[in-house]
Formats: sequence, structure tokens, C-alpha cells
Amino acid sequence: MNDDVVNRPVNPTSIAPPAAQYVHAVLTDSATRWLHTSGVVPVAADGTTPVDVGEQAKVVWANIAVMLQEADMSASDIVSVTTYVVSGEPLAPVMVARDAFLGDHRAASTLVTVPELAQPQWRMEVAIVAAA
Repeated sequence: MNDDVVNRPVNPTSIAPPAAQYVHAVLTDSATRWLHTSGVVPVAADGTTPVDVGEQAKVVWANIAVMLQEADMSASDIVSVTTYVVSGEPLAPVMVARDAFLGDHRAASTLVTVPELAQPQWRMEVAIVAAA
């Protein structure tokens, strides 16, 4: 991790506050390494996919944790999160898993509901950008 990098939250007081545990934007200064993930899907290392969307979210964030570790990064380096959830699935467990993973860290975040994903058993996926 690069101690000179500053990922600064941007939450202008002249607009409405974020609707959940995220920031409107993140300004990154002095980053020399960037990690852009593909859509991280809820397939565990053993090849299984949980049925429950909340359990799928836990697998997705566990997979993201491994990618961050491989890149010598941590959750605090995440600057942007894009979450895709199949329409009709409950959103709360997906957001709880995100918030649990990020802890007190805030990133820019977008949640999109979609009719389906690439595999019918996938009920959600997440793409992140991290800077260090």
C-alpha cells in the first residue's frame, strides 16, 4: 500500500447526502497502482454457488478480498463499487455484506438492478476499482 495516496471522500453539502453508506465521489491523489475488477461473481473456490443472494454477496466479497490481497491492497483502497442485483432479489442482504466488508471505509457506490446475469444461478455480482 502506498502511504502517499489519498483517496478523499467528496460529499458536497450543496447536494442531497448519499442514500446509504457510501460517498458521492472519491478523489484520488498520487496513485501509482490501480485495480479494476471484472464483475466478481458468487462462485466459491470449490466451484459452488449459494442459492441465497445474501450468501452470494458474502462469497463475492470474499473473492474481492483475495483479489485485493493479491494486489497488495485492502478494503480501504477501494474507491468505487458497482453492484448488480437481479430484479426481485432483496437488496438489504447485498448492502449489509458490502457494508460489513468496507467497515468504516466509504467508497463511491452504484447499485443497479438487472433482469438477469450471465448465469441463471448468479443473483448478484460486484465490480470494484481500487487505488494505491
